Amino acid sequence: MITVYGIKHCDTVKKALNWLTANNIAHQLHDYRVTGVDKHWLAQAEAQFGWENLVNKRSTTWRNLSDEVKATLSKQSALEVLFEQPTLIKRPIILQDDKALIGFNVKEYEACFKA
Repeated sequence: MITVYGIKHCDTVKKALNWLTANNIAHQLHDYRVTGVDKHWLAQAEAQFGWENLVNKRSTTWRNLSDEVKATLSKQSALEVLFEQPTLIKRPIILQDDKALIGFNVKEYEACFKA
């Protein structure tokens, strides 16, 4: 079963979940807002995608960060902020077995799951 990391009310996450359902791919949602994330998973995601790609700069959480935090963001500080405020993590993320996807793109999902 595939675990999709995100927030259940996010439109992009909903698109990904709907695509997986339509393509009969067993999945479950790990909701950042409800369950949070652990530091080990966050380190794996950073190693796969880079910390810059994990930060959702279009989110309300990003807009609410202080200008100082935004200006001084580094790998170490980003991982701490992402751990403390997981709604800042770009979504959805699938990071399992040989699958690594961030965001939702139909062509990427097709290539990953129908190959």
